[in-house]
Amino acid sequence: MIGTAFIQDPDFINACYIVAFSLFITGLAKLTSPTTAVQGNKIAAVGMLIAVVATLLNPALGGSDFLLIALGLALGTAVGVPAARNVKMTAMPQMVALFNGVGAGAVALIAWAEFRELGGDLAAELGSGIPLVFAAIIGSISFWGSNIAFGKLQGLISGRPVRIPGGLFVNLALLATAVGAGVAILLGAKSEGLFILILVAAAALGNLAVLPIGGADMPVVISTLNAFTGLSAAAAGIALDNTALIVAGMIVGASGTILTDQMAKAMNRSIGSVLLGGFGGEAPAIEGGGSETGGTVRSTSAADVAILLAYARQVVIVPGYGMAVAQAQHAVRELDKALEKKGIEVKFAIHPVAGRMPGHMNVLLAEADVPYDQLKEMDDINPEFGRTDVSLVIGANDVTNPDARMKPDSPIYGMPILNVDESKQVIVLKRSMASGFAGIENPLFYNDTTQMLFGDAKSSVAEITSELGAL
Repeated sequence: MIGTAFIQDPDFINACYIVAFSLFITGLAKLTSPTTAVQGNKIAAVGMLIAVVATLLNPALGGSDFLLIALGLALGTAVGVPAARNVKMTAMPQMVALFNGVGAGAVALIAWAEFRELGGDLAAELGSGIPLVFAAIIGSISFWGSNIAFGKLQGLISGRPVRIPGGLFVNLALLATAVGAGVAILLGAKSEGLFILILVAAAALGNLAVLPIGGADMPVVISTLNAFTGLSAAAAGIALDNTALIVAGMIVGASGTILTDQMAKAMNRSIGSVLLGGFGGEAPAIEGGGSETGGTVRSTSAADVAILLAYARQVVIVPGYGMAVAQAQHAVRELDKALEKKGIEVKFAIHPVAGRMPGHMNVLLAEADVPYDQLKEMDDINPEFGRTDVSLVIGANDVTNPDARMKPDSPIYGMPILNVDESKQVIVLKRSMASGFAGIENPLFYNDTTQMLFGDAKSSVAEITSELGAL
């Protein structure tokens, strides 16, 4: 009895929460480097375990509560563990979007359940009522918006921006409807129908807000929705007086907000222009070998690329989404080793929005055991291109497009890019002449110093490595 009373004491539970928060922050700090990211994940997971156990020690929980909690944990484990273990690295962005949406959906349902628990009377306790309404609106927006992001990334929905007639005004009307219904409830309307209207209007807003956004902006969208989920969770924690939910939600919300700002700056775009502009849709492949400006493409072979690399002093590898699609990261690592054996210095140029989520290229290359000190961020590697003998572009497109510097009327003008065109020689590995997410032509492919090696990136890199070994 004494032991039970001690572990259920509010001070003990709060102490457990403090330990959990410390582990959350420590784990998050370690996620800033691929070399410590795995350890950071494990530390944060231990913190979450402690927070969950501390919550379960609440004496207010009854037997039926534990049964529902156990059922939820079992279902979540049965779905989450196989999904996480079996997901391909190329599908990681959409899994992040989907799991983020699940968290937001849970928050919206918690808000609904708490509304029912209070008998619909939120006016009597505005300290809980206001956060509940906020959690319901933001949670529902994030859940449905994340589902649309998942659909676009998975190819279930076209990556092209879907234009909604009068979209801005429709979205404002939906937001006003959700907020208006919430205000009515907070003023004393005990109507579950109004609360459902909040969830439905916010759901429609989440769908219609993300549909007009194209594939190139998905990294920003994912981080924005992640911030929304964190803020809604924190609001739910305030309503439930749950310290763990408040702190964890604020950490997620703050980190997501910072990441959103960094991603927007990396594209030289305001967050508003991303969410309202609908930039970055798919475009059809460019037929033939010519460009809009009359340039021509020079194709090459793996053997010729190997010879070019063998005589280089410095090689910069520029990975993009094409590398992810081909699962070529391990083949790239083998090429890296082969070049280093010949005394050639190899660096990897990492653009912050290359791929389909923040850090996508870092994750893939870390999986292939590429040393972290070889990964160079955009600001560090750009001064190196002028001294680079060969830049090997593997499936990267928009992030290497010189129009971002040179063509004021280009949709990507002003976006910071990797200055690959300043290299002495450029080899581009692509399946075809299809444009990138921005749907525009890349003049880099038609430069006199550029050669194209067409085909599957994994096979092409493996063939280059083989030819290099034979030299």
